[in-house]
Amino acid sequence: MATDCNGRFAKLDPYAGAQLALAESYRNVCVSGAVPLAVTNCLNFGSPQDPEVMWQFAEAVRGLADACAALGIPVTGGNVSFYNQTGATAILPTPVVGVVGVIDDVDRRTPMSWGPDGELIYLLGDTRDEFSGSEWAHIRGHLGGHPPLLDLQREKVLGEVLVAASRDGMITAAHDVSDGGFAIAVVEMALRSRVGARLWLPDDVDPFVQLFAESAGRAVVVIPRSEELRFTEMCAARGVTAFRVGVVDSGLGADTGHADGSQVLQFGEFFTVSLDRLRDANSATLPALFS
Repeated sequence: MATDCNGRFAKLDPYAGAQLALAESYRNVCVSGAVPLAVTNCLNFGSPQDPEVMWQFAEAVRGLADACAALGIPVTGGNVSFYNQTGATAILPTPVVGVVGVIDDVDRRTPMSWGPDGELIYLLGDTRDEFSGSEWAHIRGHLGGHPPLLDLQREKVLGEVLVAASRDGMITAAHDVSDGGFAIAVVEMALRSRVGARLWLPDDVDPFVQLFAESAGRAVVVIPRSEELRFTEMCAARGVTAFRVGVVDSGLGADTGHADGSQVLQFGEFFTVSLDRLRDANSATLPALFS
């Protein structure tokens, strides 16, 4: 089961924001190798007596209904929470969407953490210059523009590819690309596995866009070299773009001037960062907020 929502997307466009929340949850179920079966939701808004809030709510419901129809997945239940506000200031419209799926054998689920040295890292889906509502925009204090474009049919095909690749043993790890973009997805995979990697960025894509854009319909997968041809042929046959963007490498630390045995992520010629530094930054956030 997965639950997701980016309230900033819903603030920019509640119809699209609800659909993007469903798409992310749907994708998160698929990356595990499970087949999505049904949807639930928790729709959180301000006062329905405010015409703008009521419009946001109606658009989110309409967007969720249309997206469920496009993906062929039913809503089996959910709830609505109104009057979420402080004084006259409402929360961001937050249509949280949950998707539940089923997998025949839980022991063969696809993990997030990558494995042995030499396995190949692929990015599936197209990356566009889409930053409105993103983590980067939030850090910069900006909220405006249009949320990422969403093609629900391509999202469905991507899900089918992820499930088939998991079932047939073509991939050893997978993770969706969402909050923070590609860079955060691979950081989360590396921290989970405690193993570094060499990554490279396509020449025809702006490095900043490749790292931090939050385009929908994307996932990172890890493939044994013996399965590369079979996997890429399946992607091509189904119209899913697949870019080889890296390789798992546990011995990269010493080669990049770090302590012997240190695990690092090398992002092409742009920068290298140790997993220890990333882990410290990740684990220090809540203590810093509450200290």
